[in-house]
Amino acid sequence: MAASRFPFALGPSALLLTLISTAARTQAPTAASATATPPAVLCGIDVLAANGCAPLRGRKVGLITNHTGRTRSGQRSVDVLHQADGVQLVALFSPEHGWDGALDDKVADTTDRTTGLRVYSLYGETRRPTDPMLAGVDTLVFDIQDAGCRFYTYLATMRNALEVAAAKGLRFVVLDRPNPLGGVRTEGPVLDAERQDFVGAHRVPLRHGLTAGELARMIVGEDGVQVDLQVVRCEGWHRADTFDRTGLPRIAPSPNLRRLSQALTYPGIGLLEGT
Repeated sequence: MAASRFPFALGPSALLLTLISTAARTQAPTAASATATPPAVLCGIDVLAANGCAPLRGRKVGLITNHTGRTRSGQRSVDVLHQADGVQLVALFSPEHGWDGALDDKVADTTDRTTGLRVYSLYGETRRPTDPMLAGVDTLVFDIQDAGCRFYTYLATMRNALEVAAAKGLRFVVLDRPNPLGGVRTEGPVLDAERQDFVGAHRVPLRHGLTAGELARMIVGEDGVQVDLQVVRCEGWHRADTFDRTGLPRIAPSPNLRRLSQALTYPGIGLLEGT
């Protein structure tokens, strides 16, 4: 994912070295962490499924997801909702890199082979759900694994859809997931307000330490977005834990972030790319 137009509180080289050195420290396990048993972390979709998808019963759902939207056991979120009693799954939406997370260009609409539902691309001719895409939908659900870096565009897709939900009077539900870089450390300059765009969804640092649900709440609180927002929180995640400490199976969120080590250095590498 391309970075662009970054304001710098530090010189680019100094900030790049800071981010990469911090990533290296974060990756180095302590003796205790190397032997400790990872916690049984449940993502929002796991919590939702355990409750019989109760918050979505009677709702007509448009699901924004991709290949990372899976339960702890590996079941696709789309299948969980499609099979849930009282939940009508109406439409599917995919972000940058497409439904299968394998593309590095504009993404066209496609069809989910299992459910037969249309998958509308939010990284093609439009980056916001349109009225025809939302026909029959009263609830948008977001379930995508983010990378923990400001210019990674999945959370910009979430923001766009959140704003559309507010304008159309739709409910917006975030099925939360851990921040793979951890939820304690934040680094890098905060985005200038005038630079907010698709590679800068909100005024947060490069390494923001937030989950998707937390950022959605921040957007609603700070920007006054009037929307029926509900967040199904993770259970068992300790904020200091990076993704390798969650016990969750890791799925590469995009073609160029195949390993956690790449995700940890991505804020600095992407910063260099942007210069």
